Amino acid sequence: MSISQAAPGVVGPFAGLDVPWLLRMRAESRRNHPFLIWAPFEAPARSWSYGEFHERVGALAAGLVKRGIKPGDYVLVHLDNCIEAMLAWFACVELGAIAVTTNTRSAAAEMEYFAGHCGAVAAITQPAYAELISAHCRDLRWIAVISHDAGAVPAQGKGAPRGDSFESLFADSTDRPRRATDPFAPCSVQYTSGTTSRPKAVLWTHANALWGGKINAAHEDLHQGDVHQTYLPLFHTNALAYSMLATLWVGASCVIQPRFSASRFWNVALEHGCTWTSTIPFCLKALLEHEIPKHHKFRLWGTAVNDPPPFAAFGVKTIGWWGMTETITHGIVGEVDQPNTPMSIGRAAPEYEIRITDDDGRQTEVGDTGNLLIKGIPGLSLFSEYLHNDKATRESFDEHGYFITGDRVTLLDNGFIKFGDRAKDMLKVGGENVAASEIEQVVALVPGVREAAVVAKKHPMLDEVPVVFIIPLAGVAAAPADLHDAVMAACRNALADFKVPREIIFVDEMPRSTLEKVAKAELRKLLE
Repeated sequence: MSISQAAPGVVGPFAGLDVPWLLRMRAESRRNHPFLIWAPFEAPARSWSYGEFHERVGALAAGLVKRGIKPGDYVLVHLDNCIEAMLAWFACVELGAIAVTTNTRSAAAEMEYFAGHCGAVAAITQPAYAELISAHCRDLRWIAVISHDAGAVPAQGKGAPRGDSFESLFADSTDRPRRATDPFAPCSVQYTSGTTSRPKAVLWTHANALWGGKINAAHEDLHQGDVHQTYLPLFHTNALAYSMLATLWVGASCVIQPRFSASRFWNVALEHGCTWTSTIPFCLKALLEHEIPKHHKFRLWGTAVNDPPPFAAFGVKTIGWWGMTETITHGIVGEVDQPNTPMSIGRAAPEYEIRITDDDGRQTEVGDTGNLLIKGIPGLSLFSEYLHNDKATRESFDEHGYFITGDRVTLLDNGFIKFGDRAKDMLKVGGENVAASEIEQVVALVPGVREAAVVAKKHPMLDEVPVVFIIPLAGVAAAPADLHDAVMAACRNALADFKVPREIIFVDEMPRSTLEKVAKAELRKLLE
């Protein structure tokens, strides 16, 4: 049961509030304090105070209304990290439209699906992607294009045949739209990889976004004086909620970089006095190759695991955590003020119920690995629903109301939890979730392929990369000479670059488990 269906008289933590309230409140209480600091690679940093940012959001929201955007409309925000991405997200949310943030590494077929599935009416993008959006999202009423590519000068000839200037969207902020406050109104959508052929659209309410801000800030011990360095993509939950919304909740500052750059990380951190960052192992490994300044101001980092021994050289306490787009924040998190078990992901967060069960639903014992389940309140501490997919929403919860994460974890002493593997056959490629089945279904359609199976291969920087095993239609000996190239071409055409297999292995047969399923554990052993 969602909180919006709760018994009469139940007052939720965000009753009478929404995201526009949060931004307006901070613009009043921290008007001149830096909120977002845009730090592009090729130009000086530009700071936006809370008051200035709130004013520009209002002007853009008013302009979107003039362009015909109405409450309930879906708007694609297809942008790399930049200040415009945040202006667009808040402006859509303010007028009651739903901001659909999409991965900028998505292939044409993926963008066509995203736009069609949510029913997007307009898109805001950048020169590098304008042609793709124009050509493949054909039902949009209009496209607006910002003036740069994540701070870089656009390549010549990049643009959309029917694209408008992003700046032309702004109107008078005194005309900013007003609407009835409803914390359970739809707020935003993110597409997340699933085990089926199509990614699912995770719908957040305004209460979800406020929960993300409040609880992330609490888990991170974030305060007004903090400066959160952000370089992970803002179209994902991590940077959007763990970093930006948490910063907004407490009235701190958030430094936004176009993307991660090991060579630029420390200069930006020192220039802006950064105290916090949410990161991934890939970034930490890259930073080990650079000199670590002695006088940086970082006090905490958040990443996949608690205090990983290889990264002790940074001299920063690192808390682990586990979360999903569907959970908005961390369902499992490390302790800020206490010792943590190294390489664990933390303990169950107090805001959720966590269960670890065997395949028969029985609770696992300390030391055993089981299926991770989490219980929260849909629309508040868990996502509202999978957009336009009631069946997937229903099937993602068990009979006791626990969300089935598809992850496997091990319970350790003192309530600490260690991540195990991905029951849903997911890969983690440089911080991106990749469904093996999504790649398999592209490969299976290539002429000359009888069967395909994708597994993860360990990678020193990206954590994992996809490798595809293929049984050719006529066997390995008689496989067409161009089959390898044909498979790679199909993948590059249909999939984002991080989903494209790094290796293709032709085999005459695959190891099998019960019911003739491919024994992927055996395939993984072949890659070790």
